[in-house]
Amino acid sequence: MRESVDKVNRHSRQDPADDEVLERVHQVMHQFRSRLFQALRQGQHELTHMESKVLGFFARRPGATQSDLVQHTGRDKAQLARLIKGLRERGLLQGEADAADRRNVRLQPTAEGLAIQRALREQADALEKRAVEGLSEDEKARLIALLQRVQDNLDR
Repeated sequence: MRESVDKVNRHSRQDPADDEVLERVHQVMHQFRSRLFQALRQGQHELTHMESKVLGFFARRPGATQSDLVQHTGRDKAQLARLIKGLRERGLLQGEADAADRRNVRLQPTAEGLAIQRALREQADALEKRAVEGLSEDEKARLIALLQRVQDNLDR
C-alpha cells in the first residue's frame, strides 16, 4: 500500500522545480528581513517585523487610525491594538483624538519613531542594492517580470 501512495504523490507533481521557485523566494525574503532587523535589534530599540510594519504604515499615512490599519492589513484588530499600544508606550507612536469623532485616535510616529523608520529605510536600501549586485538592468527587468507572472498566477 505504501508504494502506491508514493507513486500517486510522485505523479501529482509535474515539475520538481515548481517547489524550488517559491522556496527560493521565501528564503530570499527571510534572509533579507533577518539582515534588515539584525541592525535594529542591536540598537536601542528592539523592533519586530510587525512593529516595523505598523510604524511604517503610520509614517506613510500620518493621521490614520487603527481601523485604517486593520482594513489595510486584514490582520486581527486585537493583535494590532497590542502592537500600537506597545509602540505608543515606547514613545514611537503618538495619537490624538479625531476632532470629528473623539472615539477615533489619529496616529503618527514621534520624532524618534521617524528616525527609526529612516534608519530602517536606509538599511533596506543598502540591502536591496547588495541583493541585486552584479545583475544587469535587463536581468533585473526580467526577474521583476517573472515574479509578476508568478504573482498573477497566484491571483487567478
